[in-house]
Parts: sequence; structure tokens; C-alpha cells
Amino acid sequence: MICESWKANVGAYLDGELSERETRSFGAHARSCASCSGNVLASIQAKRAIQIAGRRFTPSVDFRKRVEQRIAPKPKRSHDLGWMFVAATVGILIVGALSSTYMGARSGRDQVFSEIADLHVATLAGSSPVDVISTDRHTVKPWFQGKIPFAFNLPDLMNSEFSLLGGRMTYLDQMPGAHLIYDVRKHHISVFVFQERSLPVKLYGNSLSPKNLSFNVETWSQGGLRYFVIGDANAVDINNLAELFKTSASSM
Repeated sequence: MICESWKANVGAYLDGELSERETRSFGAHARSCASCSGNVLASIQAKRAIQIAGRRFTPSVDFRKRVEQRIAPKPKRSHDLGWMFVAATVGILIVGALSSTYMGARSGRDQVFSEIADLHVATLAGSSPVDVISTDRHTVKPWFQGKIPFAFNLPDLMNSEFSLLGGRMTYLDQMPGAHLIYDVRKHHISVFVFQERSLPVKLYGNSLSPKNLSFNVETWSQGGLRYFVIGDANAVDINNLAELFKTSASSM
């Protein structure tokens, strides 16, 4: 009975509709409750299935043209009105094309952040969040060799509040990447590393994360790699860990 209230909040948790305090409480509960973590995993799998189906069944260009032809107003007989209609139509098409391009890019960007958040939640909700368990970066880094098509550095955590828990392989849009998990004051932070060119959409510079995301996120591109630092820790901790990675990457 105690978990019923938690289960009712699974959807709100994944959609970023809980407050910061509620998000942290739910995350802590899910990590210690097999039933709730199972519900989280099932919900994430359902979301991904819907996303894949949505991309697979996107209306074709021909279908859109047929619809536009059916709903297009008939041209007026007046020569002047005809030119006015053509000019207005051209203007609408230009604005529509620009808006469609912007919204498409924004939608794709938001989709990437949503999938990164899902990977973070699903991993922490699982019974074995890491494949290589070690606090030593010199043990974790070599483990990825031959498993992913790129190399990266892990930061030296000496004199910092962070501790490395381990790492695992992960996939974003079927492309392999590295997933590191860090701990700071009982908060788990995920660091994802992918090849920039393998991302399903182009992210420019330090792309801002969607406002409705439940977690704090830092992302940047460096040396052909795209880094994501995400977790329910405060924004200062997320930024500090990101800075450690930037310094480490610049020494490669």
C-alpha cells in the first residue's frame, strides 16, 4: 500500500512534472524499491516504443501534398486578388518552412535530452547499474577499449567531493557510447559520452536542455565527442563535474 502513491507518480516523474524535492524523493525510493524501479523501467520502454512508432509512421511528403491540395482555397477570378493570394501564399510558405525547420530541430534536440534522461533513470533503477565496478579511473577507462569506437579521459577526482562508482556501455539511437556514474553527497550523476557525428540530430555548442526536464544537465562538444552530465544533484555540482571532464579532455 505504501508504494501505491509512488506508482501513481511514475508518469509525472518521467515527464518532469514533479517538483525538485519530489523528484529527488522519488529517485531515492525507486533505487531501493524493486517494484517501483520495475514500473519505471516498464514506463521508459513504453515511451521508447511510442517514440520509435512515431518516427516510423511519419506522414510522407506525397501525403502532405495531397492534403494541401485538397484544403487549398480556389483562386479568385480577379487578377489583382490572384496576385495578392499568390503573394500571401508565398509568404505563408516561407514562414511555414522556417518554422518547420526550427521546430523540427528543436523537437529533435528535445528528443535527445529526453532519451538521455531515460537512460539515466533506467540505469539507476536497474539491479546492476554498472558493468565495471571501480572507483579507480585507471581501471574504468581501459575497460571501454575495444567496446566503443573512440577514446576519452576520466578526470582526477582528488580534492573533489565526487567519487566514481563505475561505468557501462550504452546506446543512443543504436550508436554505442560510454556511461559513467558518479556520486556526490548521496546523489548519483550520469556522464554520457558519444561521438558527435553519431548523434541523431546536430547539437550546437553548449545546447540548453528543455525546461521541463526533471534533472539538471550540462552538455558540450569537445574533441569530436559530445558529453552529457545529468542528475538530480544541484546545478553547481553538475557544473563542477562537467568542468572536471572539460579539463581532463583538454589534456588528451
